[in-house]
Amino acid sequence: MNNKDFLFELGVEEIPAGYIANAEKYIVKRFKSELKSSKIEYSALESYTTPKRFSIYIKDLQLEQADEVIEKMGPAKRIAIAEDGSLSRAGAGFLRGAGCTEKDMFIKTTPKGEYIAYRKEVKGSTTQSIITGFLADLISNIPFPKSMRWGTGKISFARPIRGIILLMGSDVIPFEYNNIVSGREAIGNRYIAFDVSKEVAEPAQYLEVLESISITANRKVRLDRIKRQVEALYINSSKKIVEDARLLETVTDLVEYPTAIIGNFEEKYLALPDKIITSTISQNQKYFSVMEESGLLANEFCFISNGNPKYSDIIRKGNEKVIKARLEDAEFFFQEDRKKKFEEYVENLKDVTFQADLGSIYEKTERCSTVANYMIKELGLEDGEDILRTVKLAKADLVTLMLGEKEFTKLQGYMGSKYAKLSGEKESVCTGIYEHYMPRGQNDGLPTSVTGAVAAIVDKLDTVCGIIGVGLIPTGSNDPFGLRRAANGIVKILDNRDWDIDIFNLIEFSFVQLESKLSEPNHNMAIVKKFFKQRIKWLLEEYKIAYDVIDSVLDFDFNSIGEIKKRAFAIQQFKGKDEFEQLVLGYKRVSNIISKAKSFSAISEDILEDSNELNLYNYFKENEGSIESLLNEQSYEEAMHILVEARSVIDSFFDNVMVNAKDIDVKNNRYSLLNFVKNTFMKISDLDKIVVN
Repeated sequence: MNNKDFLFELGVEEIPAGYIANAEKYIVKRFKSELKSSKIEYSALESYTTPKRFSIYIKDLQLEQADEVIEKMGPAKRIAIAEDGSLSRAGAGFLRGAGCTEKDMFIKTTPKGEYIAYRKEVKGSTTQSIITGFLADLISNIPFPKSMRWGTGKISFARPIRGIILLMGSDVIPFEYNNIVSGREAIGNRYIAFDVSKEVAEPAQYLEVLESISITANRKVRLDRIKRQVEALYINSSKKIVEDARLLETVTDLVEYPTAIIGNFEEKYLALPDKIITSTISQNQKYFSVMEESGLLANEFCFISNGNPKYSDIIRKGNEKVIKARLEDAEFFFQEDRKKKFEEYVENLKDVTFQADLGSIYEKTERCSTVANYMIKELGLEDGEDILRTVKLAKADLVTLMLGEKEFTKLQGYMGSKYAKLSGEKESVCTGIYEHYMPRGQNDGLPTSVTGAVAAIVDKLDTVCGIIGVGLIPTGSNDPFGLRRAANGIVKILDNRDWDIDIFNLIEFSFVQLESKLSEPNHNMAIVKKFFKQRIKWLLEEYKIAYDVIDSVLDFDFNSIGEIKKRAFAIQQFKGKDEFEQLVLGYKRVSNIISKAKSFSAISEDILEDSNELNLYNYFKENEGSIESLLNEQSYEEAMHILVEARSVIDSFFDNVMVNAKDIDVKNNRYSLLNFVKNTFMKISDLDKIVVN
């Protein structure tokens, strides 16, 4: 069977860097899926991306499907064929559904009897027709965060589509999408060879042709080239690039033909806090910061140009002007902000809305201060004054020029800590202001200071309780206020600090502060508590606790995250021992027999007439205090050992005592006894949810 190389290129106007990776994954997955389902073979499939094109190259692609002989068995002959030899309704329906006629039918004999069947030859489709059959749908469904329409067309895409290359070997595959007809012409780099186009004669020549018009289509080659160029610039220098893997990935998707260039800025700007400079260089401009041998920032940067290398000096000067303008703005903001004591900005928070129903940031800060004071007392923290000072100042940087002008919004917390230090605040307060946003994401660290930990918890808690309290409950993947991230942060900090504080009491206290803002007291508080239980479940899963162990402890009344974690770890560890099965089976034998009972009376010792039921009662009565004490001490494994030892008296009870006695009082008393035993087990966890092999 003949094979040829295949090429598809979708040419577009510049796609945002953050859109490219997911789009490429979808295109590759869709091509592979369609070819696999069509039983089309090939030796290799490669994908290439630049900001202006998505490409698929397939080597040795099978040109057409193999012909197939399809055989399928239908209803039994006695059902499908009437006595006169004609087809019954069942037989005719079977053939009609298969698109066959009687000439395709035959009788097939099997060990179970005779059946009608059909056999037909299906001619294989050409690969070209298969690809053009799904390609329009593929293009229409490439996932992007946002799409646009252009011109008079109805098609939407991330950016306007400008060309399509579609080749099978040396032949163009006819195809049209949104009035764009497929061809073989590749357009050059917009900054170097915009008016140059070249025809791609064969798919295998694609990368070479694009290189000749200043486009490096292979992303891996482009990334490696950037790394080598940057390394070469500093190979004989004491300075070095500040490594930033994420920025490297982003820059690779911003250029088609990279050239690394060094730029400079005036030394006076090094007086600004480091993150103002790196934020300007790396986050805003997507340049690499440069560090002196001493570890201090240097007054230069390295950027990756997509322009003509011949004009690198002109390009450098243009980029230096941009950096100078941004740093001038930052310097002005910084100097103006320092003209006031940092504390003076707090009053301005009254003019900043946190959320329409929940009031201003100032009101939020006051609520947080009250909850922080509650935590200080509950935990007996010695840094109370510093904690409350941290909470008061934590949001003040939001109304400074540096953040208020929207150029450096990602520096919230960082700028607050810097301004606080310049205003003479304690180091613990400055650190706490910076850390109160932590963790900002899944991979971010946790606050290292007590001030930062408390400030982070109360800030996040007020957000979760307040937003859900006014009815803005996250659903599915829709969580615009980042409530899951906030709640996860609270749980992780409490766990990390091992603070013995009742999280549900903390939630209740937070709702008290929100009372005037909600439609009714404690509105949606039950939802918030359930929401936090889900976050605690997530934490236990992170610790690799088995799902059934988690389920068994989550519905339990627990005071602190440390307590439930310790209980779950103890059960998980004990579950690996032979005696754990005895514990669970003993419990389930008790639980099953009284599962349908709706109420229980007090146990009457006077009618415990059988020695086996007396032994059961006495064992649990005598150990009731010990189990309670062990649980209070969080000595869960020792408590479980006592219950394991109960297996013999439980078995003896069931082997020798008729629970459903004829005397109704005796029967009810025995049910009450078993309920007492069950409730003792339940003090460990809900053992009904434990899976035992």
